[in-house]
Amino acid sequence: MNGDAPEPLFLRPVVPVANVDDAEHTAAAVLPRVAAAGGRARVVHVVEKAGGAPDKASVEQREELAADAFDAVRERAAEAGVEVETELRYGTDVAASIIDAARDIDATAIAFTPRSGKAWWDLFSGGVRDSLVTESDRPVVVLPDPAESEGGGDSG
Repeated sequence: MNGDAPEPLFLRPVVPVANVDDAEHTAAAVLPRVAAAGGRARVVHVVEKAGGAPDKASVEQREELAADAFDAVRERAAEAGVEVETELRYGTDVAASIIDAARDIDATAIAFTPRSGKAWWDLFSGGVRDSLVTESDRPVVVLPDPAESEGGGDSG
């Protein structure tokens, strides 16, 4: 079993983040696991292009949002002693862009927390989360949000 043992899930995860709040919650859940595995994380934000339709926000506004989210993750990463790289991607399909990022670095997993406040929408739209789980060629780890699990029992 020497060379045949699987790599730890959190050795080289891709960690998608949507905004600052999401980045803080996701980093709090993922980075301690990356630290325990002695790993490093690639944090990805996808600027969704509308594919011909007018975008709701300018590219500059979305890039600013990504920079703020990356800063939030870097702060948490420094506290956890984890090395992170950040990557800004552009695409019409957010899930496909995240999966491509994972393939590009041979990620051991895609890891994130569910997006607070949007879970009901995912049930109707299919959502990025569901696309990641069903279309990825590598493990997808959906972790509970530490902020939500601190205060109370389980929700299901």
